[in-house]
Amino acid sequence: MNFGGPNFVIAIVALLTVGWLVNNWIRAKHGYPLEDEWGGKTALTDGDYPEAERKIMLLSNENEALNGKIGHLEERVAVLERIVTDKAGRLSEEIERLR
Repeated sequence: MNFGGPNFVIAIVALLTVGWLVNNWIRAKHGYPLEDEWGGKTALTDGDYPEAERKIMLLSNENEALNGKIGHLEERVAVLERIVTDKAGRLSEEIERLR
């Protein structure tokens, strides 16, 4: 194999071009910004992904609901910790007072 010939140079250029195309295809498939031929990134506009705003809104609503549940569970755990760490006498006194 002659490394000084034009076929080797053409093979390197073809290999790099194919690699660049595959890289951009993977980026586009997963929603990342694409690279141009000089290595710069293309900016995504709001119109590129119309379902993105809906997904963000749904995830924000779900996040708020989950934060509310976590707050409620933290309160319950705090009560359970207080019950477990209190002395048995104090707990039974509180129970008797509630009756």
